[in-house]
Amino acid sequence: LRARLRVFINKHFFSYRYDYRHEWLRFTNLLSARDPAVSTAQRSIEALANLVESPAGSLWLREGDGATFTQVGRWNMPESREQLPAGDSLPAFLQRTGWVVKLPEYRAQPGLYTGLQVPTWLASLPAAWLVVPIIAQEELIGFVVLASPRTEIDVNWEVLDLLKTAARQVGSFLAQIQASEALLEARKFDAFNKMSAFVVHDLKNLVAQLALLLKNAERHSQNPRFQEDMLSTVRHVSERMEKLLLQLSSGSRAEEPLRSIDVGRLVTDVVRSKASERADIAIAKADHILVLGHEQRFERVIGHLVQNAIDATREAGNVRVMVAAEAERAVVEVADTGCGMSEAFVRERLFRPFQTTKSAGMGIGAFETAQLVKEMGGSIQTDSRLGAGTRIRVILPLHPDPASSRGAEDRQAA
Repeated sequence: LRARLRVFINKHFFSYRYDYRHEWLRFTNLLSARDPAVSTAQRSIEALANLVESPAGSLWLREGDGATFTQVGRWNMPESREQLPAGDSLPAFLQRTGWVVKLPEYRAQPGLYTGLQVPTWLASLPAAWLVVPIIAQEELIGFVVLASPRTEIDVNWEVLDLLKTAARQVGSFLAQIQASEALLEARKFDAFNKMSAFVVHDLKNLVAQLALLLKNAERHSQNPRFQEDMLSTVRHVSERMEKLLLQLSSGSRAEEPLRSIDVGRLVTDVVRSKASERADIAIAKADHILVLGHEQRFERVIGHLVQNAIDATREAGNVRVMVAAEAERAVVEVADTGCGMSEAFVRERLFRPFQTTKSAGMGIGAFETAQLVKEMGGSIQTDSRLGAGTRIRVILPLHPDPASSRGAEDRQAA
């Protein structure tokens, strides 16, 4: 009764030790400071230590699989390689009570801390003074060990309340940083996985070209035209694989300059490269249809659309490619009389990753095609019916012919 009365009088008839407005501003400013030379862990320790005039401290956090607490930061304190199991007496006590442990009091009267067994290495630290729990969303994520203050401080209810409140703020701050780092890491893995999927898709197509080449070599190895085509294909595959390896090693797509692309010529080259699979692809093209973009990427777009049309069409069917200009836009249309796709598949799944109607497909080609066309400022229109074939139109902004522009400028100047 006497103890409770003392606390009641202190709380209601007492001049507070702290100017809370000043302390909280100082605490918040130190915690949120952006000094690259000072780690987040050290700022957290200093912010708590300054509240009680402590000259040193160390921060222990639950990391990795969450099975242990390890020292992640220190300020004027020696480094410790000790690891504290998450199920140890100290973390369990801090989680259960949320108390600030006063180590001198614990050494003198351990009975005040029922169920607590402080680790030997911590109890033996001569400078260790307070153990402050770091709690985020009612979960113990760590604790701070503070060293004895420069001058003696009475750690009463006011000091304890301030420390526990500030420690919860530190806990929210550290939890937010951990969540941000985890999200950033997940995004990096997502970007790498997406890039890897594109690379694997391209490798699959290159392997298919080599496999088809070997199959035809059994019948046409003595044909000079086939030998020339074989060397050209192997050279192309080698160049593409080198670039794919560069993408994997650098973690990003190799930089390729923007250039004016002759769409008709590029379509002709793509159809010619597919001649060993289907030699009767019809081409209708207008001359001088130019777009601005990355030539190799755009070649993959057209190559993917033509390959899909070939795969979907039986021998008796037709595959045709058309290049034209419509209202200041370049249009590449790839049409076939193959198996087609359902309206639901086109609407909901066609251009999403890992969605395919092929038994051995990866579902990456259409997604990559849509991404590359979007990067070039274009769009894709799809018209398909089951059993009636597919027509896909790639629509891109026309790029003015540099030669024509220079000629017009010369005539104007004259």
